[in-house]
Amino acid sequence: MPEPRLAAGIWVSAYLKRLQLADIPAYVMRHGDDTAGTVMVKCATLDGRASLWMREWNFETDQRPWTRISEAGESEIDAEIARNCSRDPDLWVIEIESRNGATLLDQPGLV
Repeated sequence: MPEPRLAAGIWVSAYLKRLQLADIPAYVMRHGDDTAGTVMVKCATLDGRASLWMREWNFETDQRPWTRISEAGESEIDAEIARNCSRDPDLWVIEIESRNGATLLDQPGLV
């Protein structure tokens, strides 16, 4: 049985607070559906590169871990985000700035 899902807007608020407490700048680049929107996280390392994170279903374990789906130049990541936004009007996009690539997505309560 799948685990209950937290509303996207509540999860985003908690994530932004967690990032703030860790002194990692974060911005909501696109506000998706508050209840059921998918969330993408762009991590800019401030050297022209970035990674893109998204939750993906693991059908074997019935869990949704955060997975780095792309790592490239920032303009390529922005283009990938734009393609996803054109297909999904409910999509949230959070951008963080982290020189060492820390996203906190592996921490308890965010997984």
